[in-house]
Amino acid sequence: MVQRVTYKIGDEELILETGRLAKQANGAVYAQFGGSAVIATVCASSSAQEGLDYVPVTVDYNEKYYAAGKIPGGFIKREGRPKDKEILVSRLIDRPMRPLFDIAFGREIQIVPTCISSDQVNPPDILAVIASSAAVSISDIPFNGPVAACRVGYVNGDYVINPTYEQIEKGDLEIVVAGTADGFTMVEGGANEVSEDLMLGALAKAQEFITAMCHLQNELKKLAGKEKLPLAPLQVSLENKEAILAEAMPKMETACYVKGKHLRHDAIATVKKELAEKYATQLEDDVQKKLFGALFEEMEYNILRSGILNKSLRVDGRGLEDIRPISCEIDVLPRPHGSAIFTRGETQALAVATLGTALDEQVLDDIDGDRREHFILHYNFPPYSVGECGRMGTGRREIGHGNLARRSLEPMVPSREAFPYTVRVVSEIMESNGSSSMASVCGGTLCMLAAGVPMKKPVAGIAMGLITEGDKYEKYAILSDILGEEDHLGDMDFKVAGTEDGITGFQMDIKIAGVTTEIMTKALAQAKRARLHILGIMNQTISKPAEKVSEYAPKIEKMKISIDKIGALIGPGGKIVKAISAQFGVTINTDDDGTVTIYGKNAKATDGAKATIKGIVEDPEVGTIYTGTVKRIMDFGAFVEILPGKEGLCHISKFSRSKIASVTDVVKEGQQIPVKLLEIDKMGRLNLSYIDALEAQSK
Repeated sequence: MVQRVTYKIGDEELILETGRLAKQANGAVYAQFGGSAVIATVCASSSAQEGLDYVPVTVDYNEKYYAAGKIPGGFIKREGRPKDKEILVSRLIDRPMRPLFDIAFGREIQIVPTCISSDQVNPPDILAVIASSAAVSISDIPFNGPVAACRVGYVNGDYVINPTYEQIEKGDLEIVVAGTADGFTMVEGGANEVSEDLMLGALAKAQEFITAMCHLQNELKKLAGKEKLPLAPLQVSLENKEAILAEAMPKMETACYVKGKHLRHDAIATVKKELAEKYATQLEDDVQKKLFGALFEEMEYNILRSGILNKSLRVDGRGLEDIRPISCEIDVLPRPHGSAIFTRGETQALAVATLGTALDEQVLDDIDGDRREHFILHYNFPPYSVGECGRMGTGRREIGHGNLARRSLEPMVPSREAFPYTVRVVSEIMESNGSSSMASVCGGTLCMLAAGVPMKKPVAGIAMGLITEGDKYEKYAILSDILGEEDHLGDMDFKVAGTEDGITGFQMDIKIAGVTTEIMTKALAQAKRARLHILGIMNQTISKPAEKVSEYAPKIEKMKISIDKIGALIGPGGKIVKAISAQFGVTINTDDDGTVTIYGKNAKATDGAKATIKGIVEDPEVGTIYTGTVKRIMDFGAFVEILPGKEGLCHISKFSRSKIASVTDVVKEGQQIPVKLLEIDKMGRLNLSYIDALEAQSK
């Protein structure tokens, strides 16, 4: 039986429907708003596995080209591996939903939201979050939801809920907020130097819509919800728990505060090994072994949180607002166009900037429409950065962190018109212990400035943490520049990037519900102080772009020609422009408005092509002085090329005020000389007059 609920938003209705599609899934919901629609399904494996210490959930968001009436480009006309955008939306759904599954369920869960219609006006990702949550809510899978999401824009001084693509493009803010009816749990997005107060206002607006969407899902659940499957909690408890706890706790309290990530890890491992050897017989059982490991994680959790809340004591000895030592270096690599090393404590990013031409732009072909990006950022997190062996490659983590760093820097990257290069930044994480994505933002700024990219302002980023106690968070501590352990054991992890004047990038994951406005206000203010501190250190190394780009970078020149000269430049079948490109080894683009862009491997090639083009499109002007080249000497004068392909005659009588016997007494073939164009006769011939060096200098 088909069940449907609706919610009016402006002139359109948001529709949630179940019972018509994908009826063999544990749960399936079709969501539609305007011309955009998503079908989200959820399935669970048939058997449970006891004793899991994680929730085995995967989210695979995918977009079909037919949704926008398109056929995939290239040779293969079938959708293939997930695009970056699909991976980012999958993370958007996964992060707020994952904590709401009960670990005791023990079954594999797969959520598959599919965009099957796109009007290219309303983004489908918000629909995908709502549909995914609704599908799980009405299914027989235990879930402590529902959750919902909302995009907030800030356009012309007003907040806009779920803006269209056009409004997103025009706005100064674009964030996606996800959460429950009790409060938001995840925020991410970018902005154009907005204030902390404006950001807080956007969060409040988002919560209103999220609460309404959660109520809408509950309405559908009342109509079509299934009885939930039973949990499979572990019935066995750890033997000798009190004895292990009493012996291990004092040793763990010492080990947890050993300075240095690996030394601390080794100290904790030593305590664990000592106790494991003592209770070796008991731990031969796999379940007991898992419970033993869980007890040590619980001890570490309690020790670190208690130390921060009760003693303001962090594992590395810093105060709550202290930033680890920072060092910045630029021009560390000989051939790349710009390079930098940004180090903050045990986190280090090697950032490299490469300048390319318009031909190097990132071409995006998806259901949102074809578009190009002239700023690209790639983030790599190799296993050696944490001292481990592992597979190399680009996973969801790399794509997510890279996207955050890109969005944080993008508002300060100059436009194509201001800087005609394509800019690619690659952040190679050399070490990691706390927020390598924000290190990538800082390193990205440094390497672009070193490469001569005229950034509007430098950008820095900082990762913040939160530890709370009590149902109403009567006691809490906000941490600046968190370590990996503080991220893992804390209640909130949020990253803020921006300039000295405002926020450009934001990402937050909250593990508790209903974080108060007071906490958020203090956290953002503390993050701003940290950001300004880091910017101050970065500015000591480089605060303005290098005066010129690297000699190894391409040379790009732009020039304007008359629209009626475009045909002359291109020539029949492109013959002339192709010949110039081949002669100088350059690429020439001509726009309809007469803008000609020349891309060359070096200055010599670009300048040569530019001079040739000027010769073709420029008309000689009477009275103008040119630096010409003597091509041929005759008895009666010399033919001088004043523009590429345009020669004039300088009569022997025009070489000197006194009579000379021969032109060769004054000039030689191949010599460059200053000449003045006296006239263009009826036959189009150019008559020139020689100007000696002193006269030319005075003019």
